[in-house]
Amino acid sequence: MKRERLQLTTAIFFEKMFMKMKGAILVNICELDILKALYLSKNANQRVLAMETGYSLGRVNKAIMNLKKENVIDDELKVNPSGIAKIKRGKTRRAIILAAGYGMRMAPIGNDIPKALLEVNGEPLIERQINQLHEAGITDITVVVGYMKERFEYLIDDYGVNLIVNLEYSTQNNLHSLSLVSEDLDNTYILPSDLYFINNPFSKLELYSWYMISNEKNGNSNVYVNRKLELVKTTDDLANSMVGLAFISEEDSSRLKQNLKTLDEEKKYKNSFWEEALIGDDKDKMFISAKIIDSSKYVEINTYEQLRELDNKSKNLDSEVIDLISNVLKCDREEIRNIAVLKKGMTNRSFQFEVRNNKYIMRVPGEGTDQLINRKEEYDVYKAIEGKGICDAPVYLNPSNGYKITKYLDNVRSANSEDVDDLKKCMKKLKEFHDLNLQVDHDFDLFGQILFYEKLRNGRPSIYRDYENTKKNVFKLKKYIDKHAAKMCLTHIDAVPDNFLFYEDENGKEQLQLTDWEYSGMQDPHVDIAMFSIYSLYDRDQIDALINLYFEDKCAKANRIKIYCYVAVAGLLWSNWCEYKLALGVEFGEYAMKQYRYAKEYYRIVQEELEKIND
Repeated sequence: MKRERLQLTTAIFFEKMFMKMKGAILVNICELDILKALYLSKNANQRVLAMETGYSLGRVNKAIMNLKKENVIDDELKVNPSGIAKIKRGKTRRAIILAAGYGMRMAPIGNDIPKALLEVNGEPLIERQINQLHEAGITDITVVVGYMKERFEYLIDDYGVNLIVNLEYSTQNNLHSLSLVSEDLDNTYILPSDLYFINNPFSKLELYSWYMISNEKNGNSNVYVNRKLELVKTTDDLANSMVGLAFISEEDSSRLKQNLKTLDEEKKYKNSFWEEALIGDDKDKMFISAKIIDSSKYVEINTYEQLRELDNKSKNLDSEVIDLISNVLKCDREEIRNIAVLKKGMTNRSFQFEVRNNKYIMRVPGEGTDQLINRKEEYDVYKAIEGKGICDAPVYLNPSNGYKITKYLDNVRSANSEDVDDLKKCMKKLKEFHDLNLQVDHDFDLFGQILFYEKLRNGRPSIYRDYENTKKNVFKLKKYIDKHAAKMCLTHIDAVPDNFLFYEDENGKEQLQLTDWEYSGMQDPHVDIAMFSIYSLYDRDQIDALINLYFEDKCAKANRIKIYCYVAVAGLLWSNWCEYKLALGVEFGEYAMKQYRYAKEYYRIVQEELEKIND
């Protein structure tokens, strides 16, 4: 369930709006809110209670009348012993702060610091949350960490918190984080670490479970609050912004615990938010109620710009990437707007931004990229293809660190690896590029790169038990490849569907360009066909079909077998690449194992094809 912060109307207005609807809000919740306010306040009257709780004066009076009938309060609005007994069961015991994630949307600063440690007015977000909890008398605090977990260690000594490590933070969302601490959910606050509350939202008393929500309509959310303060799933514009803070009572903790356990064991919930575990027997509703907050009372910090709006003097706004953009485009830092993270690449982290109504993309090299990419060679490749109609020249490219700025293409889409028309156009473009016979001073040695990526494991054995045998077999293919290799020319190497970009030019005509030249070098151009195939996770029939498109149904048998060889070699190459990235905490799931399977299976296919020839 997505949570987005937007401009809101007031909670009081929202409550009055509900009162105009048929029916009434859930009376028990209203009564419990009034009971809590009476217990915590001194000499409170009806008007004070209305101001503190946000309920209308009429609703407050009705709740007081019911509380008197239940013998919970007396005529002087003092809480009776029976009311105190109910209140004692609602004493808040602890808080769980979820702080394991990457914070990818914080580009360009997300790589340097966890979101929870971003400073606002000189105070890290998570320290503000902890201090507010302490002010409410809550000192039993657990923080679930993952990304840059060591950066949180000081909290143990300074604040007495418990740290729980989510080792799977890179592949699972916060549903898994919460499941790790599901034994301690009774009378507990649950909150993400990126929330900044203007006023303290915590209390030593909570008499029922709730999930905090705003009354703003939000197309990115999928729940809304109905007239009974129930949280109901929706797909239309009735959706309300989900804040993320919740309180779970003792009565509801067992149910949440069981739901977390069940969902955490199901693969389809691997990337889910923990709020999925709040769905009750009625699959369209949560089993806890809504608590409404005014937008002016909180900020969810998901982006660089949200941090800048909240505190434009935050030291975390200092960024060499922002400074670089400012210098290259001759603009003030504040003119860099609408920063939006693009889909996380396998090598880099990129984001879109605007300066003076012009859109750009900034590429920031990912973890360990300095070990994998020679940026000077990449720079030379861009010089070689400049003006050849293959790819737009970068606005800026640093041959030392790989930082790159390019113009943004409107209405762009990547090639669809399942669309035959797209494939025909991609293979035509690829062959046109190969036929240019461009030359550079460096090559891409497939077998050398396999050994290079293997070396980056620093002596650690492969995660695959039969790696050495697989490697031995793949290296046997070199003899056939050397005998049948085509004339060397500049080859893309990473010619995968995502790097073929379709867009419309100024005249509305469809254009196609090939982008991302980091791995490019001199090589047999037919390697690009194999790379396209294995990235697309093609089976043999699909690989043969792609070969036929490139060669226009005129592929010699020797070339086809050679491409099979490249499939096996490239499979082992990228498998080793994935193993190196895995050591850095970057997981590629099915893709990684599939590459290893290509190495094994296509070695066997090559042997079978050669046996047929020899027969």
